[in-house]
Amino acid sequence: MGTNKHNPDNRLDNVEKIQDAIENTEENIIAANETLSFSSGEEKQAIQDKNERRRKSIDGMKEEMQDEQEARESGYSNDNIN
Repeated sequence: MGTNKHNPDNRLDNVEKIQDAIENTEENIIAANETLSFSSGEEKQAIQDKNERRRKSIDGMKEEMQDEQEARESGYSNDNIN
């Protein structure tokens, strides 16, 4: 059996990763909205519901990004992250 190696938590690029996730989610909302005119009533509702969940997710990611930015500014480093 192989050994499992623990990968240390590297938060140094979390702000950028979260920003990328926000941008990707925003692009997904736009793409989904473009399909609305070709969708049936039931499909439209599903798309709208999913986009609402995406917007809520973006709100959460923005809060997380703010937390990460504050942690970065307070001077975290890989040495003190578990």
